[in-house]
Amino acid sequence: MSGPVPQLILASSSPYRQQLLQRIGVPFTVVAPEIDESPRPAEEPAELVRRLASEKAMAVAATHPDQVVIGSDQLASLEGRVLGKPGSAEKAVEQLAACSGHSVEFLTGVCLLDGRRPGAEATLHMDITRVVFRGLRRDEIERYVAREMPIDCAGGFHSEGLGIALFERIDSQDPTGLVGLPLIWLSKALIHLGFEVL
Repeated sequence: MSGPVPQLILASSSPYRQQLLQRIGVPFTVVAPEIDESPRPAEEPAELVRRLASEKAMAVAATHPDQVVIGSDQLASLEGRVLGKPGSAEKAVEQLAACSGHSVEFLTGVCLLDGRRPGAEATLHMDITRVVFRGLRRDEIERYVAREMPIDCAGGFHSEGLGIALFERIDSQDPTGLVGLPLIWLSKALIHLGFEVL
């Protein structure tokens, strides 16, 4: 690649997204975006996740001009009901009990803003992963939550850890999308913008 290496910013405070982005070996910095993540009245889950990914990227790009910014957001949807981060062990148990024997959609939105080109349009992508939970006993759920304490994850589990044992199957085009940042799409998008991924 010729010319200066473009600077990349991940607009996220999520340690999981940071770990994922490290996998492709492109140097980046992290800036936590400050936005209101409240859903709007009657806002569909897909609309919400796209909007929040865009707002995160735009909020960081506004204070970091001439750089490339990645914004991302994820939510879980059980029969149209949004499952947020449980925040406590009790709520994680409740969420997983509700998911038992059901299919849950995980929507991961990504917004890529190239601040090196004034007026350039944002590139948006949404990854959808369907997780089918097996029938779970209450004692299994409680033991799982006690072991991994997945209180900071949408849906209440870590798929990259013991949480994988909760599932019947995962239907996905990109397994990293479930963790929070779809690297298959993102790698191609970054190569298009001049980053050396390979």
